[in-house]
Amino acid sequence: MQDSADRRDRLHAEQQHGGRYELRGISDGGRRVQKPPMIGSGDDSTDRAPRCPLTPSISPRKQPASKSKTEPPLLRTNKRTIYTAGRPPWYNVTGTTFKEAFVIGLCGGSASGKTTVANKIIEALDVPWVVLLSMDSFYKVLNKDEQELAAKNEYNFDHPDAFDFELLVSVLRKLKKGKSIKVPVYDFTSHCRRKEWKKVYGANVVIFEGILAFANKELLKLLDMKVFVDTDSDVRLIRRLKRDISQRGRNIGGIIKQYNKFVKPAFEQYIEPTVQSADIVVPRGGENFVALDLIVQHVHSQLEKVKSPVGTQSALASAHQGQPLPRTLSVMESTPQVHGMHTIIRNKDTNRDEFIFYSKRLMRLLIEHALSFLPLTPVSVETPQGGVYEGKRLSGKRITGVSILRAGETMEPALMAVCKDIRLGKILIQTNHDTEEPELHYLRLPKDISEDYVFLMDSTVSTGAAALMAVRVLLDHDVAEDKIFLLSLLMAETGVHSVAYAFPEVRIITTAVDKEVNDQFHIIPGIGNFGDRYFGTDAASARSESGEGMDL
Repeated sequence: MQDSADRRDRLHAEQQHGGRYELRGISDGGRRVQKPPMIGSGDDSTDRAPRCPLTPSISPRKQPASKSKTEPPLLRTNKRTIYTAGRPPWYNVTGTTFKEAFVIGLCGGSASGKTTVANKIIEALDVPWVVLLSMDSFYKVLNKDEQELAAKNEYNFDHPDAFDFELLVSVLRKLKKGKSIKVPVYDFTSHCRRKEWKKVYGANVVIFEGILAFANKELLKLLDMKVFVDTDSDVRLIRRLKRDISQRGRNIGGIIKQYNKFVKPAFEQYIEPTVQSADIVVPRGGENFVALDLIVQHVHSQLEKVKSPVGTQSALASAHQGQPLPRTLSVMESTPQVHGMHTIIRNKDTNRDEFIFYSKRLMRLLIEHALSFLPLTPVSVETPQGGVYEGKRLSGKRITGVSILRAGETMEPALMAVCKDIRLGKILIQTNHDTEEPELHYLRLPKDISEDYVFLMDSTVSTGAAALMAVRVLLDHDVAEDKIFLLSLLMAETGVHSVAYAFPEVRIITTAVDKEVNDQFHIIPGIGNFGDRYFGTDAASARSESGEGMDL
């Protein structure tokens, strides 16, 4: 019955207030469309229990990957699962972003259905990466007196003064530009921010929802589309009663008292007037399927306008041709021994055992060579004979190795054999074969990596696409550019130029540089698909793997 009612839903749009449209669903005979099951928890209020406010989505044609092995997906539908992984938008050969994210602002009263609308938009958009940012995360930390008021339902959480707008604007501005952000996690039980903040990356689309999403002029400037979710006040009150009784253990008297004293007056004074700023008004929230479809269509049309005209790898492959190799490049001396090992691993007839053995030897030599570029400070030590030896010691806290999966992971044993108690991180970057853009699917970095020298490892670098994104991720984690060392067994001149031009302070270290990249972005003469040859996999399986085994 619900499906038939949905099919009879028709659009009624009334133009109001200088271009704002009010979208209404009309059923035959005035029959009301039944509300569909809510996705996720469906809790749409402004002071709901703590949860991760960020829900980037993954297209159904992609292999899902979460940001951590223990963090579960936040949103499941009958078609796909939306995970908490995210990626920075692509950065071009200059190290700057192609385009800003498209930001949708959702405003409306408490329990109006904003989160339900946001989740339905995410499900329908079918773009690779979406971030949902909730205003609930930006409540101010309450002092002792305010906490006592909150415990007695005497604190106004719906007033503009309850929110940290300065932090909110800063976070949303960075997210729009594609930078990584840290989002506070607010605990409504203790009325304070948890110690652990969420690390999130930029996306194609950002959906920002909150009761006062339109109440700040600086916030409005960041919104590309402004949607007001208009739900009947009785419906909102009923939802609030159900939620607070079942999930918070509150009594009806306290809920009604808080609603009459704070929630309703705040809606009338601060929230309802902001409807004038909306581009679209959506009555009935998540029930208005026609309105949601129109919003999704508009977002798709805007994304098409800013779509990159050329593929990432194509742009990188054609950049910087004929330029001299940069000063930040260090190619290990091609001694007869090194030359002989290259001959073995480049030979297509070399069996897997020999390929692995001589690759490991080259990796260890490469690591030793890279260590010579670390800054050292003079130090005096006393020898067992009582003499003093003037030596050197690493000028810094420690070294961290970060491998670009999967092929870069093969370099970890060599690093661990040379450096005692080394810390390791991993980055999984895959190529979208439709857009030619690299995409970050998995990330695990050690704590306080910003204080370390970082050896970023990959087996080969062709166009430099994966290396560029990996460097960008490290920079987003506050690693200094001049503390990043990109290590690879083999690089193409194109990849060297791409990394050096975008990030001129990154040290690039390799055992050899080949001149050409073919139409499939493979290094010529090259080494073949390193991951396949090392792990014994075939070319078909490599399409589900990442890294320079795919010649990025």
